[in-house]
Amino acid sequence: MSSIDPSILKHLIYMQPALYWLDEDPLEPLPHPTLIGDATTDLCIVGAGYTGLWTALLAKEQNPEREVILLEQRVTGAGASGRNGGFCSYSLTHGFMNGYNRFKDEMAIIERMGRENLDGIEATIKKYGIECDFEWNGELRIAIETWQMESMIKEAGLRNSFGDNVELLDQNQIQARVKSPLYKGALWDPDGTALVDPARLVWGLERVCIKLGVKIFENTHVESLERTNSAMIVHTPYGSVYAQKVALATNVFKSLVRRAHKYVVPVYDFQLVTEPLTREQLDSIGWKGREGLSDAGNQFHYYRLTKDNEILWGGYDAIYNFRGKVRQEYESDAQTYAHLAAAFLETFPQLKGIKFTHGWGGAIDTCSRFSPFWGKAYRGRVAYVMGYTGLGVASTRFGAQVMLDLLDGIDNERTRLAMVRKKPWPFPPEPFRFIFIRFTQWSINRADEKGGKRNLWLKLLDLLGLGFDS
Repeated sequence: MSSIDPSILKHLIYMQPALYWLDEDPLEPLPHPTLIGDATTDLCIVGAGYTGLWTALLAKEQNPEREVILLEQRVTGAGASGRNGGFCSYSLTHGFMNGYNRFKDEMAIIERMGRENLDGIEATIKKYGIECDFEWNGELRIAIETWQMESMIKEAGLRNSFGDNVELLDQNQIQARVKSPLYKGALWDPDGTALVDPARLVWGLERVCIKLGVKIFENTHVESLERTNSAMIVHTPYGSVYAQKVALATNVFKSLVRRAHKYVVPVYDFQLVTEPLTREQLDSIGWKGREGLSDAGNQFHYYRLTKDNEILWGGYDAIYNFRGKVRQEYESDAQTYAHLAAAFLETFPQLKGIKFTHGWGGAIDTCSRFSPFWGKAYRGRVAYVMGYTGLGVASTRFGAQVMLDLLDGIDNERTRLAMVRKKPWPFPPEPFRFIFIRFTQWSINRADEKGGKRNLWLKLLDLLGLGFDS
């Protein structure tokens, strides 16, 4: 950190490159064994993050007699599911406007399904007594530039016409809620977002799955799939699973279906957590409603209070590494931590002197439409879902439901959606992929600097229906 501005360095001096949510939590379950030998099951799920766990839970609730095996290459929740900010949003399309611009004719249905999905998550948490600090506090999307407020006026009108209940706040109203010299206004969504402890949600779902009879194997890397006349064989280093159906919940990790690779790239997102705020510090910023907060720019920060009144602060930079490599050494970045800390202090100058205690990063599976997509392979015996783009805490449950529908050959309102039937635009091969992503990120940053004005490149992407905006 020697190259970092000394005025920022003093805020980071006590920071550990460690995942806040995993700090000595007594709710973390005991580890599971590695698969050794051969096993037979009705449904084999690959990946024990949110998507895999929801798939297992829903499959057992639908049919308690169905045998389910879940394979995880590391440990349960080791990927994005255990290291996100804990924003549990109703949106299935990475925000209303992203969905409206792509699936306008279906948006009323998608909106309803998103609300039902979030209600279903709360119902599951209550039904099984999952301790994950679920707080239905809503979300404030903050305008820090005048042009951002203008775009939110249009969004509020559209959303309310679809039955949402959002409210525009002017500068005085947002300052009365949360005090920052940057805030110009906000869009207040009182019931579209809940906040959770993401790791505890993983562990809670894991416990429920075990209770329902799901067999979980950790440190079990799946090497390949093989189709037989009547089933699938899932090959691992020390054994195999003979399964009637296979659900792939690998997300950011390379899919076992090769043709799906072109649709997803991994980008790294980073977060910091402060020390607990004192009563005086809390009073200086207000924030008594404990809402989830995010900037309204194309590149944005998201932030929230933890149960112990620390502030989690993340986002803005989305780092893509050449050839889309996913490595543990990419999960820490001193320069990014410094950028995050500087932005934090610009937003809350009254907290000058506060220390950051934790910093970490993680890979997000990003697709060109910023929302999940589905597919089938091996004559319908294998299904997959991926591409959540950082908004998967809640939408993974919907993704799991649709994946089960596809495996079971069910024709319903979910599977008839265009967003389920159609794939996003694929990314170009390397090195063009790297150039494409970096130039697009540069253009997005320029748009934020120029009052939201999109250059010719972004306008071309809009015309093609890509519409990169975050």
